[in-house]
Amino acid sequence: MKRHPFIMAVCSDFAGQVRGKGFPAEDLADRLAKGVGWTPTNVMINCFGAIPATPFGPRGDLILLPDPAAELKVDFEDGGVPEHFFIGDILDMARAPWSCCTRSYLKQAVERLSAEFGLRLRVAFEHEFFHGGVAERPGGAYGLDAIRRAGDFPHALIAAMKAAGLEPETVLPEYGPCQIEATMRPALALQAADRAVMLRQVTQALAFRQGSWVSFSPVVTPGIVGNGVHVHFSLEDEAGKPLSHDGDAPDGISDIASRFIAGILDLGPALCGLTAPSVLSYERLKPNSWSTNLTNLGWRDREAFVRICPVSDVPGEDVSRGFNFEYRAADGAASPYLVLGALIRAGLAGLEADEPAPPATLDGPDVLSAEEWALRGIRPLPSSLSEALEALEAAGEALIENSEMRIAYLMHKRGEIAAVDGLDLAALAARYARVY
Repeated sequence: MKRHPFIMAVCSDFAGQVRGKGFPAEDLADRLAKGVGWTPTNVMINCFGAIPATPFGPRGDLILLPDPAAELKVDFEDGGVPEHFFIGDILDMARAPWSCCTRSYLKQAVERLSAEFGLRLRVAFEHEFFHGGVAERPGGAYGLDAIRRAGDFPHALIAAMKAAGLEPETVLPEYGPCQIEATMRPALALQAADRAVMLRQVTQALAFRQGSWVSFSPVVTPGIVGNGVHVHFSLEDEAGKPLSHDGDAPDGISDIASRFIAGILDLGPALCGLTAPSVLSYERLKPNSWSTNLTNLGWRDREAFVRICPVSDVPGEDVSRGFNFEYRAADGAASPYLVLGALIRAGLAGLEADEPAPPATLDGPDVLSAEEWALRGIRPLPSSLSEALEALEAAGEALIENSEMRIAYLMHKRGEIAAVDGLDLAALAARYARVY
């Protein structure tokens, strides 16, 4: 079969799906300069491939401009064609960032953090996913046999991640049946989000080539621990100096990081509308599920909303570079650009409010009184996507300052809710498993 080199220009949309257009490889220079045509209503395609409603209709034109710094090319050396795409930005016809471009949404937050406070966010994503190509063995959580049963998938995944420049750190069998976690080294926010998109696509591509499948859906098997996307982050100055740690401060958190965290805690329910954006997401965000369901800051607590992550307890050791926080209310239904763009905006709100974060919970919020909950600002997270969207709408410009984007996003997600109305949990899990 004769083949011709082919490249895709892609974007990550409201549904966390990667869509785009392709062109012959010899046209790359022209496409890097001019982009490919795009349509406003494309962003309203939900995860199931339908457009329940759109504020744009059939009108309007846009440009999807590939970013040469966001290229992925991986040859799996299996006789198939290489995976080759560029992530791009969506621009209007005057070549200004379009209001509903998720990547521009993150870029604008990064620029604000730098311009207003001289700060950068360093990020590492942890992705959990269900690997459908292996037979479950009871009791296999974290087990060597779980990796053995995955055959060459983990080995090929690390090879593909390295070929893509994703700097893999770990690939491991997780707690859930047939569950794998893959992590990458930290990077600045935009690059980290690009890498998160690339990792999901490389993983999907590898499974497809092996005649298998994977799913990043929040819940694949009802009643079993779900798949999260844990977001590790820390603050640094423009020169890369770590700024999150202060050994003399409460919980070891510097003043500027404490204010940043306070904003995330304060806007926690609204954040869920962007970071846990599927109907199924709220099956995972429940008590006693090694997930999170409250707006607390927790000391080394894997059920905290924001977790203070472990560093060495050896006296005198410099832990400033490794000191970081983990946001635990995100999952694979969310676009990484929306996740980080929202987290930075919430952090900015905290910096502007100039109030420190409450003390971290040491033994979990359950041991605290109602008065202590109130003093620490601990509240339940939304129990459904509908509740999360109401909180997001009430937050107004705090998380989505552009009204066109806010209206479109809420319309998109409420259409998704309507699309699965009436499905029981098993049917809901099966449907989302196929699209993520």
